[in-house]
Amino acid sequence: MSEEKLYAVKNDEGKYFDCEYAEFLSLSDAHGPTIVSEDNAKDIARDYGGHVVMLVEEPKKVVLSKEEAKIVEDAHDDKYPASYISGNTDGEKLLMEAFVNGYIVAKEKKYNVKVPYAEGWHFQKYSRESKRGSRNDWKPFPAKDIDSNMSKDLFLFTETEIEHYGLQDCEKEEVTDDEV
Repeated sequence: MSEEKLYAVKNDEGKYFDCEYAEFLSLSDAHGPTIVSEDNAKDIARDYGGHVVMLVEEPKKVVLSKEEAKIVEDAHDDKYPASYISGNTDGEKLLMEAFVNGYIVAKEKKYNVKVPYAEGWHFQKYSRESKRGSRNDWKPFPAKDIDSNMSKDLFLFTETEIEHYGLQDCEKEEVTDDEV
């Protein structure tokens, strides 16, 4: 199945031919700058000036982790970007697509981590308010369910933090943006 292509006629000033008003206007002022037929676009360019341009839909951006995004960013600064990407990852097809089409960085999932065998208790990160940092070796500690006076962020852990603190064997509950 072939995609339908859209065309426009653009002049040297960067304005587009508006079919409704039969004049060149800025894109924000134009009401009908798109033309379905390439032949019609060529006829308009011949009669009114300008040149035919094909309107292309912006490619969908790739979703990357922070680490993958760093590789793509560093590749932009490298003399041989493709070699840089292939030398720094196994998912080179995905990263090359991100390099060419653009990307967005995925938000890291966050979790509440339950304290084993303790109903209503979750792990909490150290905070200055808790005053337990040095006595607890700056590690997360069990706390009764989230108090409305406490920041909910103190109870949110990323996968990296869960591994760092050795909590990967604990039950975890994913927290969505609307719960934060």
